Amino acid sequence: MIDALHSFLAVASSSSFSQVAKSQAVAVSSVTRKIDWLEAEIGARLFHRSSRRVMLTDAGEQFLPRARNILAELAQAKDALASINADPRGTMTVTAPTIFGRRHLAPVVASFLERYPMIEVDLHVSDALVDLAEQRVDVAIRIGVLPDSDLLATRLATLRPLVVASPAYLERHGRPERPEDLVRHECITAATPVAGSPSWRFAGVNRGAALPVRGKLRIDDKDCALQAALAGIGIAFLASWIVSEDIVTGRLVSLFPDAQPPDPPSLPAIHAVRMPGRSSEAKARLFIAHLREAIGETPYWDVALDRLRAPARARVTRARR
Repeated sequence: MIDALHSFLAVASSSSFSQVAKSQAVAVSSVTRKIDWLEAEIGARLFHRSSRRVMLTDAGEQFLPRARNILAELAQAKDALASINADPRGTMTVTAPTIFGRRHLAPVVASFLERYPMIEVDLHVSDALVDLAEQRVDVAIRIGVLPDSDLLATRLATLRPLVVASPAYLERHGRPERPEDLVRHECITAATPVAGSPSWRFAGVNRGAALPVRGKLRIDDKDCALQAALAGIGIAFLASWIVSEDIVTGRLVSLFPDAQPPDPPSLPAIHAVRMPGRSSEAKARLFIAHLREAIGETPYWDVALDRLRAPARARVTRARR
């Protein structure tokens, strides 16, 4: 059953019996027999097969998430039994985007190693999208909207976009009073816009569409955009996890802290993703749990911003009374 389920997931992912057979170093007939046996066992046809293509049937589509869950639960049960009388140990590989890795992940890795001294971590910080299977990565931090995949995702935080500028920029150019005023300011925009990005969109403004902001500087790297904002080159639209420290210290000013995106439920998020069924799954789950604990239910970078704004809110409340 287990081998048949693994073959089913592999064929569903690749849409090819021959490709799966090649990757498993077996004959195509071997993969076919496993799928035939599985279809007979569950009493439903899982694939439409032709000389040109292989695709899931309706029954196959419904069975796919259940097959993933069966294998994931089995792997978790094996890990739990194996670790009953053993301390977690061995090497674990973690990847993260550059700026998040430097600012937020490195301290968590340090505290994790202190908590679990028998574990070693290979931390790779890069903005390249890593194939977890090919590069044998145990945990990857992904920021944005996750595509459908076989990976197991744990949400760490929802992105909170903020419009920020340096005090020097505001002194020279004035402070925009409302989001619509941004079209008359120097804005640091993306050289290559990302589909689905919440940038420059606000509830009740421009019918929820992105404002047509412009500026002399267009950057794809978020760290470079941050440095440009700090240098007073223009106004930036960046996530709170990037700018919170600079807002708290006064190096940046949050211009519209109460502004909301037009569709908050669909905001991108920060996730920790892992592959099910890996031998290091127990360590990966420990690390993700430690990461969630370190970030907090409300991310600590947002807690710092809320504390900063609390006195101002109290003054507004008293003034209204």
